[in-house]
Amino acid sequence: MTLPPPILEARDLIVEFRGFRAVNKVNLSVREGDIHALIGPNGAGKTTCFNALTRYIQATAGSIHFAGRDISRERPAHVARLGLVRSFQISAVFPHMSVLENVRLARSRRLNRSYHFWRSEASLAELDDDVRSLLEPVGLLPWQNSLAVELPYGRKRVLEIVTTLALEPRLMLLDEPTQGMAFEEVETIMALIRSAAHGRTVLMVEHNMKVVAGICSRITVLARGSVLAEGDYAEISANPLVIEAYMGHSAEAASGHAPP
Repeated sequence: MTLPPPILEARDLIVEFRGFRAVNKVNLSVREGDIHALIGPNGAGKTTCFNALTRYIQATAGSIHFAGRDISRERPAHVARLGLVRSFQISAVFPHMSVLENVRLARSRRLNRSYHFWRSEASLAELDDDVRSLLEPVGLLPWQNSLAVELPYGRKRVLEIVTTLALEPRLMLLDEPTQGMAFEEVETIMALIRSAAHGRTVLMVEHNMKVVAGICSRITVLARGSVLAEGDYAEISANPLVIEAYMGHSAEAASGHAPP
């Protein structure tokens, strides 16, 4: 079977801060249509790598290609317009706008409709049915008129992902989407990511290995800034190097523990 082509590639990616190499010659290939996880123990360089891929920081060396285009020097806003859109560990929604307004704003940007604050809100009302169709499947419709700041933490995270989806990205990058969530909220996020992956690609940094095992088709493991291993969950969870990186030493690996 012919594998789909990569939509995102990092080639010999290096990120240094005052002589400290946080990302060390990382080669990463994310195939179109995959849900791809970037995992590793604390301090492995995951978020730094993520920030470089999305152009929020400038890599020291190496190149980044998205949909066959070199984006190594592109501005983050331009990269987003190309279809590479990310979420953050800390919720990035507008706290004093309603749930509906947050998603409508993202939708209007995707449809090239500038949100002119001196114009009547009614000028964007035609988007509301479309917005509600995004809110309803994830249980946010009853909250549509609530301010984002009033939402429980888990629902706020859901709102952020829905807002990202409203931009219709070709590649969606999620940074710790289930961090700090209760069990039932994690299930909601997993379902949402599965749904989001239809017709697009997802790259996610995630610590919850149940989430990784449940929805990710490909996994890249970082340790000390370098790629330690890559494969599906069965390959990764049985890899002695990965077990040692998570557990601390090979004796624990020998006891049959898988990565947490």
